Amino acid sequence: MDNLQELRQELSRRGEAFAQATVVWRRAPSSAQPGNKAIVTAAGKVRGFLSGACSESVVVREARKAMESGQARLVLLGSPEELAARANDGIELVVMACQSEGAIELFIEPVLPTPHLVDEGRTPMVDTLVTLAGTLGWRTVVVDDQGDPEAHPQAGQVVTTLDFAAAGVGEGSLIVVATQGQYDELALDKALGTRAGYIGLIASRKRAAAVIDWLKDMDYTDEMLSKITAPAGLDLGSLKHEEIAVGVLAELVRYHAAHRPSFTAGASAHPPAELPVMEAAEADEHAGHEHRDHGGHEHHDHAGHEHHDHGEHAGAAGPVGPTEAVDPVCGMLVDTATARFTSVHDGATYYFCCPACKKKFEKDPAAYLAVTA
Repeated sequence: MDNLQELRQELSRRGEAFAQATVVWRRAPSSAQPGNKAIVTAAGKVRGFLSGACSESVVVREARKAMESGQARLVLLGSPEELAARANDGIELVVMACQSEGAIELFIEPVLPTPHLVDEGRTPMVDTLVTLAGTLGWRTVVVDDQGDPEAHPQAGQVVTTLDFAAAGVGEGSLIVVATQGQYDELALDKALGTRAGYIGLIASRKRAAAVIDWLKDMDYTDEMLSKITAPAGLDLGSLKHEEIAVGVLAELVRYHAAHRPSFTAGASAHPPAELPVMEAAEADEHAGHEHRDHGGHEHHDHAGHEHHDHGEHAGAAGPVGPTEAVDPVCGMLVDTATARFTSVHDGATYYFCCPACKKKFEKDPAAYLAVTA
């Protein structure tokens, strides 16, 4: 649990989306226990332990849906009869594909990154904009190369050098240059070297045009300069700096709403932090979780698993979607992007939920592929 809390804090600090899944109910036999938790990153990596490998691909898929919608969700994995009894409860219903005879209910909560605002300058406008953004819960940084960490008390972070990397600027960051004539050109020159999604300059139209002309003389192309919004903010007329800040923040809110990242593809700008926690498939090796093999016959592999076949599912072996395939041994869906267990046979790649299924397939591929012929 300490490791997961550490990971939550690290992902939040880096501005990465993730979802936390918690087991809220289980019916034996199942390796899940109420209170088990795991974190799923936007890249589909799972840290922590919920249940056996049978549920991992479902958890990843449902976690991505939660991140995409921004809404928490309850998910029940169980038998068809169990799902039918809960059909009107307003929860997500998923058949437990590996037929373990157990059932689990999960609460999946998305944690989405808040906008990352980086204000450049040492003017009252900077502090006003940071204060307003803070009321929205945004992550705020002031870059003031002649300031000190205590000069901007409302900011979440103060960087005292003209260093946008130290401010943590990435693709989703919003940079607002509010130097107001002090060093606009230099600040924008540095900002254009980042991958920020939005770069705005608070200035009059005349001053903004002069700054853009200077940047053109520095050999910036029109395409590169198109990344700059100058002047920044909604045009609300000639107003006090506090009211101009409201117009700038309104524009930033509109920009953020129009450029929300998609999490269903599992993209992530950073690799997930590595923590010494048990992966779901590894933990399943020790949980005595039941699986079933084709044909309805029970047997034990070296890990002590019981496996039962479901021949009716085997015919779907192979890819079934852009990122999913069916395990030819047990019939469960496997996320091909994150699958740990694969095997190549006759030039085709097959995906497995656990090492036991992979081992049985490689011992006698024809026994499982004959059903699909």
